[in-house]
Amino acid sequence: MKKFLLIIFLLIGIISSGCTKIAVPPRDKTDGLKPTEYESVNDLEGVIMTVKEDSVSSTGLVVIFENDLQKECIYSESFLLEEKINDKWYQVPVVIEGDYGFDDVAYPLNLGDKGEWQVNWEWLYGSLDKGEYRIIKDILNFKEKGEFDTHYLAAEFTIE
Repeated sequence: MKKFLLIIFLLIGIISSGCTKIAVPPRDKTDGLKPTEYESVNDLEGVIMTVKEDSVSSTGLVVIFENDLQKECIYSESFLLEEKINDKWYQVPVVIEGDYGFDDVAYPLNLGDKGEWQVNWEWLYGSLDKGEYRIIKDILNFKEKGEFDTHYLAAEFTIE
């Protein structure tokens, strides 16, 4: 009987020693995300975009534009969102399958103007999780009739 128990314990020891846990590294939050395409933002001196205080929700916010430039600028409905992960910016993936677009509206921003623009991104990005984000909008700076430069403005915000 002692030999039988000894053999059983040896078999259990051999079997259990062969069952080692394999450590699976945690999934990187950036897997599958595209890094930002915008290395230069907020480079149009005299024009700034900020997030209106207390306007941020997980589905939208209000931005404020201020133009101290000596020329008119124009912005549209288009925008994109990026999330800051490990001190780098990544594009927030859209929830829509297929193509999408924005209304083709041009909003003037004259010298000395301060304008507000409200955005609801739930249709495009869904509801955002807690984190650090930024909204990016293009703005056209007119040089002369028919000529303009495109600049990109970014405003950071936090979802808590």
